[in-house]
Amino acid sequence: MKKILILFSHPKFEKSRVNLSLINHIKYKENVTFHDLYEQYPDFHIDVNAEKELLNKHDVIIWHHPFYWYSCPPLMKQWIDMVLEFNWAYGPKGNALQNKICLNTITTGGTKEVYCSEGYNSFTIKQFLRPFEQTAILCGMEYFPPFAVMGTHNLSDEVLEDYTINYGKFIDLLQDGLDINDLENKSFLNDIPQLKL
Repeated sequence: MKKILILFSHPKFEKSRVNLSLINHIKYKENVTFHDLYEQYPDFHIDVNAEKELLNKHDVIIWHHPFYWYSCPPLMKQWIDMVLEFNWAYGPKGNALQNKICLNTITTGGTKEVYCSEGYNSFTIKQFLRPFEQTAILCGMEYFPPFAVMGTHNLSDEVLEDYTINYGKFIDLLQDGLDINDLENKSFLNDIPQLKL
C-alpha cells in the first residue's frame, strides 16, 4: 500500500466549507499523512530537513490548495522554493524524489466553463498548472492530472458530498497503485471511470 503525503496549504482553512469536507473525509485514512503547512509554519519558517524526511517516507505527494490567482498560496510556493533543493530534489545528484507520484488537488471559485480559451480566464487548468507539472518532472516524479473541485461558491451539499466521497475513493486508488496508464488522458482525475458514482 502506497503512503500518501498531503501537503495542504490554505490560509483560511477554517472558512473553507469545501476543503473542510474533503480533508475531514481523508485525513485519518491509514497510510495518509495530512500536513497543514499554515498550521505547522504560521511564521513561514520552514524546517527544510523535517520536510525532506516527510517526503522520503511517502510514495505519493499531493499539493492540496485553493487556486489563488492561478497558482497556490504563498506558503506552498515558499515550501517548493526552499525544500526542493538543487542536488537533493533535482540536479546531477538530486534523485530523492525519483519515481514518486505527484499531483495537485485544487479548489476554485470559477467553474470549468471559465477555464478555457473561450472563458474569461483564457486558459485551461492544465495550462495554469504547468509550473507544478514541470517542477515534478524536473524532480523525476510522475505527474498526474489534478483532482479539482470547481465552482465551489455554488456547490449544493449533495454535489459536495459526491466530491468528498470521490476524493476518498481516489486516495484509495492511489494507495492501491493507480497507474498513469489508467487515466485515459483525462484532464481531471475526477473524470476517471473508477470515480463515477
